[in-house]
Amino acid sequence: MCTAFLDHLSAERALAANTLLAYRRDLRRYSEHLECAGVASLEGVGPAQVGGFLRALREGEGGHPPLGAASAGRALAAVRGLHRFAVREGWAVVDPAVDVSPPAPPMRLPKAVPLDAVERILAAAGPSGSGTPTGPSGPEGAPSAGDRSALLALRDRALLEVLYGTGARISEAVGLDVDDVVDAVDGDDAVGLVRFRGKGGRERVVPLGSYARRALSAYLVRARPSVAASGRGGPALFLNARGGRLTRQGGWGVLAAVATRAGVEGVSPHTLRHSFATHLLDGGADIRVVQELLGHSSVTTTQIYTLVTVERLREVYASSHPRARR
Repeated sequence: MCTAFLDHLSAERALAANTLLAYRRDLRRYSEHLECAGVASLEGVGPAQVGGFLRALREGEGGHPPLGAASAGRALAAVRGLHRFAVREGWAVVDPAVDVSPPAPPMRLPKAVPLDAVERILAAAGPSGSGTPTGPSGPEGAPSAGDRSALLALRDRALLEVLYGTGARISEAVGLDVDDVVDAVDGDDAVGLVRFRGKGGRERVVPLGSYARRALSAYLVRARPSVAASGRGGPALFLNARGGRLTRQGGWGVLAAVATRAGVEGVSPHTLRHSFATHLLDGGADIRVVQELLGHSSVTTTQIYTLVTVERLREVYASSHPRARR
């Protein structure tokens, strides 16, 4: 039954692969919990068993550490979805999870880094598009290790410029194909466009500013052809050193290494996404526009960034106004 539910999520709901993997793990743990409780089928599950599973998630059991509110809430969402699906398909009469509420997650403001820190990271990534990678050639004209490093530096700069310049999730950025970028190399407009495939298979088109556009142009013209020759080619925009598509973990590794060189701690790809949204709102952007750029299905999700800017206003006021403090 769990397999049928996951197939339904994949085929009809078009959930992302990472979400499906998380749901599969959560439902496997739920099945183990029910088995330990002596419940052999979903028809034998009542609200007490669902509530007990939630408590086990929060407190830990069977070698599993306690989960935070957000992770426990995601696991409960998988369980609630499974029971709704079972009722809909006629495999159960009642939904025992309908009245079990997820734990309220603590209010956490998104972490954004100042603009000067973002600029240090981008500068440490590599050249912005001026100059041509140089270095001694290896045997038969193959790029040497130094050459390869310069080519990958162009890729790293382009990747990070896209992440900060568009607010993309790391999975969206590494999922880009070359054809998803419009007017990155040719054309007279200062702003190009990039097409992302986000959560739930939703597509959105986001402007591509001049900095990201120049970095992408340099990577596409000077670096990607040589890197692609190492592998099987393919449509992927961002390639790893072997010529295959750069993975999500690979993108994290790129940023981690660059941030270390820049002397900026605690930065993740999502930090750049948060910084993108916060800096837009600080600059006067409308929250509905930021919602569209981020690909949020509801403006409620985007509104948390307004709290960040309010905190910033308080800091500036407290430090600048002569009568703000005693």
